[in-house]
Amino acid sequence: MKDIQVTAQIAADHGLSADEYARIVELTGRVPTFTELGIWSAMWNEHCSYKSSKKWLKTLPTEGPQVVYGPGENAGVVDIGDDDVVVFKMESHNHPSFIEPYQGAATGVGGILRDVFTMGARPVATMNALRFGEPDHPKTRHLVSGVVAGIGGYGNSFGVPCVGGEVNFHERYNGNILVNAFAAGIAKRDGIYVSKAEGVGLPVVYLGAKTGRDGVGGATMASAEFDDTIEEKRPTVQVGDPFTEKCLLEACLELMATGAVIAIQDMGAAGLTCSAVEMGARGDLGILLDLDKVPAREENMAAYEMMLSESQERMLMVLRPEKEDEAKAIFVKWGLDFAIVGETTDDLRFRILHKSEEVANLPIKELGDEAPEYDRPWIESGTSSPMEPHEFAPPHDYNMAMLKMLGSPDLSSRRWVWEQYDTLIQGNSLQIPGGDAGVVRVDGHPTKALAFSSDVTPRYVEADPFEGGKQAVAECFRNLIAVGAKPLAATDNLNFGNPEKPEIMGQFVAAIRGIGEACLALDMPIVSGNVSLYNETHGAAILPTPTIGGVGLIEESDKMARIGTADEGDALFLVGTEGTHLARTIYQREILGEDTGPAPEVDLQMERARGEFVLSAIRTEYASACHDVSDGGIAIALAEMCIASGYGADIELDMPHYPHAALFGEDQARYIVAVDDQWADMFAANSEGSGVSFRRIGTVRGDRLTINDLVDIPVADMKDAHEAWFPDFMGANALAQAAE
Repeated sequence: MKDIQVTAQIAADHGLSADEYARIVELTGRVPTFTELGIWSAMWNEHCSYKSSKKWLKTLPTEGPQVVYGPGENAGVVDIGDDDVVVFKMESHNHPSFIEPYQGAATGVGGILRDVFTMGARPVATMNALRFGEPDHPKTRHLVSGVVAGIGGYGNSFGVPCVGGEVNFHERYNGNILVNAFAAGIAKRDGIYVSKAEGVGLPVVYLGAKTGRDGVGGATMASAEFDDTIEEKRPTVQVGDPFTEKCLLEACLELMATGAVIAIQDMGAAGLTCSAVEMGARGDLGILLDLDKVPAREENMAAYEMMLSESQERMLMVLRPEKEDEAKAIFVKWGLDFAIVGETTDDLRFRILHKSEEVANLPIKELGDEAPEYDRPWIESGTSSPMEPHEFAPPHDYNMAMLKMLGSPDLSSRRWVWEQYDTLIQGNSLQIPGGDAGVVRVDGHPTKALAFSSDVTPRYVEADPFEGGKQAVAECFRNLIAVGAKPLAATDNLNFGNPEKPEIMGQFVAAIRGIGEACLALDMPIVSGNVSLYNETHGAAILPTPTIGGVGLIEESDKMARIGTADEGDALFLVGTEGTHLARTIYQREILGEDTGPAPEVDLQMERARGEFVLSAIRTEYASACHDVSDGGIAIALAEMCIASGYGADIELDMPHYPHAALFGEDQARYIVAVDDQWADMFAANSEGSGVSFRRIGTVRGDRLTINDLVDIPVADMKDAHEAWFPDFMGANALAQAAE
């Protein structure tokens, strides 16, 4: 490969524009070698450089008294008291998971776990947000099966609980699924490690598994649209080994405890290239690497392949030289490679030796700092005129409408999915998936716990990116509140189509504005994240999907709320009002067969006021159960609480004009709270002066859900409808048909 003469066409094949290539030649001082071109293309692709998005990412709120490290490191770090911090991030593995679903999803989990333990934190929880094409698409079952198996196969073997997530279906994901992986870990505040190298002449150490040809060009592939050549990209998908990663975790944490580590960086996207450049550039140092010393599992690898390989379970570290023998002994004990492959220098150059020849000599700061930053053209998109409830037909049969919605692809139980994940390993999980948020006990503290939720409603973002961006943050906020957690901070995973199209860039810009406004209003700064663009196939973009992963703190876990802990005789309160908004709802899509109109408006002051009211009710132990009102409206929220508790409820709502809107409207900032009947009057009296709209709507009793004179359904029937769809869809016959 070293003899390949670089041309403008070869640069274009690497995803570089003519202007970008001209700038690279200028910065290099000559036509780059083929290896150098690979390095430039890796550092300047969308996946690594954020060249289309960083102008707008800079507008997000990222600071707060609780924030220890915001965006820029491997993961965000937030203070949770007692000298402890939570370290977390969400990241996409969309393109690899469509090409090879098992390994794509598995290595997505492995990569996000490394981002967390590279910082010095022990992982305690994962989540995943998955979007697939329409259920009837010929590839959907295969992709669901492979992705779920990959997530479970890696996470279960590594030994970290999966505590929550999302699974949704829509035809706009037919050719480009989304796999967003979240991980969180806990560390001591003074035990955090960053990637900034310090000191000249210090050893650069390669740690972990050997380097192979898997994943070469993966970062570049992730910055391109799909077409009919998609299957040819299979070699760019990485292959993971969770057992090696578990050993790498233990070895890294043991090594960090010795004080040997100056800087450490996960080898993720672009492998050796990105990790070495980031470590050196952040420390204003040069890096010299000798590829002949890199542990390789394949023979005759070219320098280009070694620098761009995305083989998994690898780290790069700057080491205190006096600790070399101690450090090596730790990695040998864990059966991992440990090799000094270079050193830090004072010349601000990124130099690569291979077979005793210099194959790259580049300005290290410019590799990252001079990456293009585009202000791409954008236009407003996605807004539409308001629609009134009378514009939507009521159902012919409210009971049948309820059952159909409960058994629909987007509202049905995800038990089939999460039962394939280990949700209880480590012994700290306080809630299993299926509720509003996952909850994990903080080890070493008798009552402290962390709550995690992942949220976005892409159909809202499509309708109105600004309101949809706000809503994603607001729903994450509500889900944390609903278990009794104070929201602390968030990570984002921004999935969009081609940013070179003004309408797509307009979606991105408006969504960022909405997210930023909501994060400020709800005191949930963005501390880490990921942008995934070019999610298109044959020019057809996914729904805009800016996923928000939130973390909250529960000081007293014995006061935690759940969705299904209401008891017979409990009073049910609605915080908020009956529904009015039917556009872009599950009701409109599943019952009326339409998907039009505006997204619901999000009043952020109301979100905060009602959220604080509910959190106070949980903390003062009034609330025996709680659930936020989201997809499907009040009726579905009540049904889900009944299914979870096993009890029915008698409900009287105020709905004189448009009952279907009252039941199924997806207005925001609402909760259902169950209160022990003996405290119901006192709860209401004490809350009168709160300024928050709430009222008693019914009582938990019996084995049927009744709502006014419109709904009367046995809880058993609702549960059957709710639990049936996924097993039926993924049953043996369906999987056999999908494989044919």
